[in-house]
Amino acid sequence: MPLRIELLSRSHNRQRFDCGNIELNRYLRNTARQHIEKGISRTFVLVDDENPSEILGFFTLASCEILVDKLPGKYAKKYPARAPAAKLARLAVAKHIQKKGLGTYMMLDAMDRILRVAEHLGIIGFFVDAKNTEAIMFYQQFGFISLPDNLLELFLPIATIRQAFRIG
Repeated sequence: MPLRIELLSRSHNRQRFDCGNIELNRYLRNTARQHIEKGISRTFVLVDDENPSEILGFFTLASCEILVDKLPGKYAKKYPARAPAAKLARLAVAKHIQKKGLGTYMMLDAMDRILRVAEHLGIIGFFVDAKNTEAIMFYQQFGFISLPDNLLELFLPIATIRQAFRIG
């Protein structure tokens, strides 16, 4: 199955996508393209070259500003009170192909995109709001660290991403 990740467009069948989460399905169907057009976020879809209109998974990236005092102490002292960052706003895989590594495939692509953004725009790291304990464990395998005041909010320093991709 030759896979690729591309920006969501009108050619993708958003109505047929089902990840098992009503909120995520609704976002993809009703909001994601509007947010792209308005410059709020970017939603990327995972497709198979043989059926490029079928969405197998998607993720949404956005910029954010973080209150640095929410970070673990060793990071908080490095930055001013507010700092720019990137956010993984959503990540979902179609129900019929979950637990096959596609979430990891998309996560690595998202991290690569964040690194490329960091070459041109200052950001201190990558944030995500996990939905539950299982999601926390998924993100922790990439080096994400739970924030002290809310374990469901996780942070991945840009230096950790660079190190993972072996970039200076």
